[in-house]
Parts: sequence; C-alpha cells; structure tokens
Amino acid sequence: MPLSAPVITCIDDLKQLYQKRTPKMFYDYAESGSYTEQTFRENSTDFAKIRLRQRVARDLTGRSSAVSMIGTPVAMPVALAPVGSTGMQHPDGEIKAARAAAAFGVPFTLSTMSVCSIEDIVEHSPTPFWFQLYVMKDEDFVDAIIERARKANCSALVLTLDLQILGQRHKDLKNGLSTPPKLTLPNLINIASKPAWALGMLGTPRRTFRNIVGHVKGVTDLADLTKWANEQFDPLLDWNKVKRIRDQWGGKLILKGILDADDARMAADVGADAMIVSNHGGRQLDGALSSIRVLPSIVRAVGDQTEIYLDSGIRSGQDVLKALALGAKSTFIGRSYIYGLGAMGQAGVTKALEVIQKELDISMALCGVQKASQISREHVLVPADFEGNWV
Repeated sequence: MPLSAPVITCIDDLKQLYQKRTPKMFYDYAESGSYTEQTFRENSTDFAKIRLRQRVARDLTGRSSAVSMIGTPVAMPVALAPVGSTGMQHPDGEIKAARAAAAFGVPFTLSTMSVCSIEDIVEHSPTPFWFQLYVMKDEDFVDAIIERARKANCSALVLTLDLQILGQRHKDLKNGLSTPPKLTLPNLINIASKPAWALGMLGTPRRTFRNIVGHVKGVTDLADLTKWANEQFDPLLDWNKVKRIRDQWGGKLILKGILDADDARMAADVGADAMIVSNHGGRQLDGALSSIRVLPSIVRAVGDQTEIYLDSGIRSGQDVLKALALGAKSTFIGRSYIYGLGAMGQAGVTKALEVIQKELDISMALCGVQKASQISREHVLVPADFEGNWV
C-alpha cells in the first residue's frame, strides 16, 4: 500500500520534511544564526509576545489579503526574500521559487549569491523579479551585475546594507559549508541518505554561484570563487556609495538591513522607495534586537516618507498580521519558503505561501478585518515594555 502524502497544516510541518530531505550542511545553513543565535531565536519568539485582539459581529464578507508594494499589486503582504545558495536547498531552487511566486502573485527576490543566475531566472520565470545586490570591492563586477539586472527588466533593486563584514555562523564552519558541497566522507554519507536531492543535483548543470562564475576575471572553479568571495564584501560601503548605486540603477530601490531609527532616517533621506527592517535573520550581529521589536521606533522615525517592510522571524500569517499592525506595509519571508522548497520543490514554496495566506485570512476575520490594507495597531495587544527601556 503506498504511503499517504503528509498533511501540511503549518510552516513547521514543511520544516520537518525539509530537515529529512535536505543535506545537513544546507539545512544548518538556513536554520542557524551567528554566535549564540540569540537574535535568531528572538526574531521568532518576540512575535509570540504580541497578542491579537478578537472582535465579533463584523461584516466578514469580501475579505482580501491583496496590497501593493512599491506600486505593484501583490496577492498578499509577503515577498520572497533573497536567500544565498537557494539552488543548493533544492535543484534549480531559485527557478522553482521564482515560478511559485509568479503564479501566486508575490515578488521573488534573487540573491547576488544565488546558484541560478539572473539570466537563468529570466529564461524560466514568466514575470519580472527583484534583484538583491551585495556591494563588492570589485566595482567592475558591481557595475556589470547592475547592468545585467537592468537588462533582465528587474523591477526593483534590493541593496543589502548589513553584510559589509560576514558574521560568524558556527554551524557553517563546522560543516565545511560550500557550494557545491565538498565531497568529504561525512558529507557523502549524509548526501547518500538524501537520494532525491542527490539525483536532482546530478540532473542539473546549476551547482555553483552562476552570477559570479564566468562574470569575474580569474574565477573559474570553487577554489577561485571561495577566495574571491571571502575578500570581496566591501567594508567601505557608506551612504555616498548608496547614493551612487541609486543613481546608477535609476529604478525602484529598496534598502535592506535597517535596524535603527537613525539609519532609517538616512535611508529615507537617500530617497529609497522602501526599506526592510531586518537583522539578516539573526545571521549577522548576534545580540541585536529582533526586527519586530525595533519596527515601531522606525515607523515613528520615518512615518510616510517611504514604505517600510519587515523580515526576520515570519513563520505564519499571524506574524504577518502583527507586523502590519505595528506599522509595516508588507513583509519578506526567507526560511518559511526555503522549508517548503527543500521539502517539496516548487510545490512546497506554493504550499508555504498558501499556508501563510490562509492563516492571515482567518486571523484577519477573527480580528474583524476585511482587508489586509486596513490592519492597524488597534488589532493587536502589545506589552507596555515590548520595545524595552534601553539606555
């Protein structure tokens, strides 16, 4: 008798399947933070401190989760965040995630450090996508990849500001993380226990960082790539460089990695179309506050000057509702869709989006809200000391 398909009711169900089906080094890459992982944990646990305000005897017909992001209509206030090495979580992972996002009606953001290239996504995705830029010391590379994104008709540039220096993630060092994986005995044993993943990887030519290999002089193999990447993140990235990139790009600009009200004011002054309140999923500065905890102060600082989004910690539609209630216009998910991708490929990304949308819709209804665009502070209960009294 064939085994019945697993019943997926929440993001955690996808996470459990993901852990079973994806090699350990790539599971750990996604499911980890820097140093003690305090910020990584609190990104999620701080959402639990916010409670929803149940309301009754309301008209709940005609509900809609649709909003807009930088002028583009989206099916719900969720975008797929840029995640490095997504094509190692599942064969051709970026292509499959982009297709799922396009079909669902939400934005997909391709990472600079993706396995599938900008050109791969253009070839296989039916709609324009967003491109995330890491600023490197190699200005020729930066100029060229911005031009490639423009040629691909990417509808927004997402500039990451919080990875000038790479945070240490203990699990990645212990696992010897690399893309593609090094064929050590422990890795071979673990990969042998994930046959579907291994067969899929054998069947695709996309197994390295294709935005870089072939586009940087002297980078032709894994050793060259590793050496180049380790030396290239630009510690001199400042607001003047942000302005230069803004002018060079000329299109919609989203600044990612804002976690302080003063930086939010600078981002607004630079003329960003949107900013993402984010601590890189707890993967950079361990001990920093969670994104949801600092969100209200950033909303107060910049008001309506620019659109404010939030990532880091979103694991449910209720988390999306809470973020919107505290002032975000929309949210980004990374791990939540990666769980689905690693578990079930493109269908898993679709399932993750369906789960979040259903949770958002039901929670909106029970809070007495018809439209996601109407969610406000009155729909949640927040502890008086939630933001903390830091000195």
